[in-house]
Amino acid sequence: MTTSAQSATAPGGEGGAGEQLTLDKAARENFPVAPGFLPAAWRDDLMAVYGFARLVDDAGDGDLADPAGTARLLGTATPSEQSDETTFRLGLLDGLERDLDRVFEAALDPLAERPRHPLMRALVPLVGRHEVTPEPFRKLIEANRVDQTTARYPTFDSLLHYCTLSADPVGRLVLALAGVGTMERIELSDAICSALQVVEHLQDVAEDHARGRIYLPAEDLARFGVTEADLGQPTANARVRELVAFEAARARTLLDRGAPLVGTVRGRLRLLLAGFTAGGYAALAAIEAADHDVLAVQAKPDKRRLALKAAAIFAKGR
Repeated sequence: MTTSAQSATAPGGEGGAGEQLTLDKAARENFPVAPGFLPAAWRDDLMAVYGFARLVDDAGDGDLADPAGTARLLGTATPSEQSDETTFRLGLLDGLERDLDRVFEAALDPLAERPRHPLMRALVPLVGRHEVTPEPFRKLIEANRVDQTTARYPTFDSLLHYCTLSADPVGRLVLALAGVGTMERIELSDAICSALQVVEHLQDVAEDHARGRIYLPAEDLARFGVTEADLGQPTANARVRELVAFEAARARTLLDRGAPLVGTVRGRLRLLLAGFTAGGYAALAAIEAADHDVLAVQAKPDKRRLALKAAAIFAKGR
């Protein structure tokens, strides 16, 4: 069975193959985005949120399959009409935010203008069914605006502030879709999501460096004697591995802090949150297994290890 988000963007449809390629990236995440044990409607909602988040990230990273086509669809300037790539990406993000406005208007009024992008249109039924606000979606867009102007983070606290835009809103949306978004759960969810973002940054050090971005705090680079040139090497030296181990320990602490969230819910939601959390632990285990050399390999979670960890977290509730 395909989700509504998938069927709306199948190759040959209005959205073309590019949107399907965007959704297909879910298989490469550290955790299952919309696992089969969930009801079909719930999977649709999760894939719609993922499709939005991935679309915004791809726009901000320059990874869209058809950037000019997406710009025309959103009514923004194409790359050839902009002075530089940063201006083009910021224009795309503005166009996506305007399309987000259409999502909420269409959910309230069937006669309102429909969103222009297929992945945005997939959000309309979600907004109509659940008590979600534009705020978490806007924060994900804002995180990608930040990426256009900020490529270094002086402290770990400044990096965590970025995570409040780039990661925490996703967890809040998941809780909202399930109707369980209490203040206590939101706080625990934020810790898990920030941890998952830090882990992803560790996995992507080489890729981010190639894009001109460094998400390792500058104060920690200095503490371990790591230069930016060190991060551009084919393999990590001892100083880089020590730094990565240090940041991995920080991520584990955040995961440990947020993991009790799993024990506050029951049923399939508990299993879903256990899977998200286990994905972080499994990715950390993969980084450790690679001797923290995240430059030579992109450490990915072992699926068997992830499943076993998820089962343990599900049983313990943390």
